[in-house]
Amino acid sequence: MQFPQTLAAPLNLVPLAAIERAVTLLFQRMMKEHPGLFDRLGEHKEKRFAFLPVDVPLCFVVEPARPAIRVMRRSGSPAGVDASVEGPLFTLLALLEGRCDADALFFSRDLSVTGDMEAMLAMRNALDDCDIDLPRDLSTLAGPLAPLFGRIGEGIRRRALSGEASTWN
Repeated sequence: MQFPQTLAAPLNLVPLAAIERAVTLLFQRMMKEHPGLFDRLGEHKEKRFAFLPVDVPLCFVVEPARPAIRVMRRSGSPAGVDASVEGPLFTLLALLEGRCDADALFFSRDLSVTGDMEAMLAMRNALDDCDIDLPRDLSTLAGPLAPLFGRIGEGIRRRALSGEASTWN
């Protein structure tokens, strides 16, 4: 499923600093929930990874050694990254959660991986081991409304991924 254009287009108008602040807050929450997220990267921990959604005008660069995330406007692949993966936003999020077969998506050309393939494989293995559940992990930011936000997130995920033809874990 593609991210709806009616939601993606306005991202061009939102100040990048506001988007980056929100993404950084979510990233910090993920690091709190999964402090060992990047431990399995080994020698690849110093590398920079780009995640390039094809249906959103943004790209995300993760630096595991710091750990930090940067958000940029999408204009091709960002300079200075060691490895990048490109695909629909919901597919990239499903990969983050380990909910789909990355190899099948790669060979079916639903994903494009460039740069240091060994580093990207290490990142995939690190993510697969973390038991990330975005609705569960991020809904805690909503305080007492966490159960409601968790259910909403689960519903969005279910609808977004219901049309995927990939193999699910």
